[in-house]
Amino acid sequence: MSLRGLFVILSLLASSLALAVPPAPARDLAEEVRERLRVRIESAGVPAKIALDGEFICACGVIADFYKSRAFRPAWSDDKGPTLRADALVAELRRADTHGLKPPNYHMKQIETWLTAARQESHRPEMLANLDILLTDAYLLYASHLLSGHVNPETLGAEWYIRRPEVDLDTFLRNALASGDIAGSLNSLLPADPGYGRLRDALRHYRQIRARGGWLPVPDGPTLRRGDAEARVAALRARLAVTGELNPGFAEGEEFDEEVEQAVIRFQQRHGLAADGIVGPKTLATLNVTAEEREKQILVNLDRMRWLPAELGRRYIMVNVANFGLDVVEEGQPVLTMRAIVGRTYRQTPSFTAKLNHLIFSPYWHIPHSIAVKDLLPKIQKDRRFLAKQKIRVFQGSSQIDPAGVNWRSLSETNFPYRLRQDPGPLNSLGHVKFMLPNRFNVYIHDTPSRELFDKAVRDFSSGCIRIDKPVELAEYLLADDPEWTSEDILAAMEQPKEKLVRLRRPIPVYFLYSTAWVDEEGTLQFRDDLYARDALVAAALEAPPPSQ
Repeated sequence: MSLRGLFVILSLLASSLALAVPPAPARDLAEEVRERLRVRIESAGVPAKIALDGEFICACGVIADFYKSRAFRPAWSDDKGPTLRADALVAELRRADTHGLKPPNYHMKQIETWLTAARQESHRPEMLANLDILLTDAYLLYASHLLSGHVNPETLGAEWYIRRPEVDLDTFLRNALASGDIAGSLNSLLPADPGYGRLRDALRHYRQIRARGGWLPVPDGPTLRRGDAEARVAALRARLAVTGELNPGFAEGEEFDEEVEQAVIRFQQRHGLAADGIVGPKTLATLNVTAEEREKQILVNLDRMRWLPAELGRRYIMVNVANFGLDVVEEGQPVLTMRAIVGRTYRQTPSFTAKLNHLIFSPYWHIPHSIAVKDLLPKIQKDRRFLAKQKIRVFQGSSQIDPAGVNWRSLSETNFPYRLRQDPGPLNSLGHVKFMLPNRFNVYIHDTPSRELFDKAVRDFSSGCIRIDKPVELAEYLLADDPEWTSEDILAAMEQPKEKLVRLRRPIPVYFLYSTAWVDEEGTLQFRDDLYARDALVAAALEAPPPSQ
């Protein structure tokens, strides 16, 4: 056989062998993405730090554990590319602004870019792996903001000490992926309080007002009242018509008539002002707060609502410090409402929660050291009969001493070795009853002899505790299930010369909140002044992007 013939035979043999051995199967798309995810996660290190084309991943540690636990299987794509779950998540992220949150904080620009590319081009495993991580991070971050707020108040110095909601979002994400109900899983994290939905509606309404140009300010000038007729009244009518206090049919004209007066009263009532129907300096300044500032105020308070526990309880007491009010709530509805006096701006009432478990009738007032040296010592030094007139006793250690034997002028804030205690009675600063809820701030609720202070619109006169104008009604409510305490017994106990402690059969949680914007049960949007200048801190934090880990 010739050399040429041998070559032909060998070629045919090689061809037949090639046909007999099938080629190695190509790896499917999901497996390719899985491998890219494995490399990306395992190369991130511990603690995990991941950045994708300039996008910094916030929940790096959780994401690493999430993918490792599922053997790096992609969560948002399959062999055909991105799944409907990815589309559902993107749709929810686009609606983040309806909650006062910003879609760009959840990688929206990059997600939409890669998602569009994945649908229009051949699937690139590297891009799909990166997209998967971005979507997972977006879900976890958005879910955490819906659950417990964008802002962490503990980092702001915002005097907030209520534990924020916590959920295992890793498990939550797994369940959402398994069920396919991405929207439902996210919506289930929202506050259960119906007031949250009402405030979201108010946000939408004020954005519409802003889109129409907001409102023009009422020009400065002298006080306006019923009977006046001038150009500034026309500006006032137009301003009140924008936010609904005045019927749009009365928006024009220069006369300050009864319709305008009633509209001003409605405006004052929903802004916590003295409702006298007169446009003085305070009412004028409040009228001229811009629509943009009011929108920011709503955004701040939406986030505050997300800081709260999902369930406050079937019955509870809520003190809104910014509103100077206390409500007893049952099944979501207020059953007892009263005016309150709160801490001064330099002795702020903090936001916290505690259980009210006992009350004390005819209490002694064990005067805190700070109040004794800062508030009372100057009065004692000025008037040697001050202690006797106020029924205040002096103690050194456990022994009562005669105040006449003390050289009060030699004492100071740093040199005051005494304790002061005021006897029960009509002069006692705690009034006839105090409601005790053990807490580290030494804040409690009590009666007061200074009844005239409740007539003021702004009531920040205390040293941090809450004084209320209906102490008898609150005591009756708390003791209603105790047959030993009738209304007559309560009134009698309040007049005794010695204090009496009564433990509640059913302790009740108390929440000290700070809400400067809310929508009440009648659907009226309420605004209050930022008494402690806390809104600005939260507003600035809402503007900042979420930090990366």
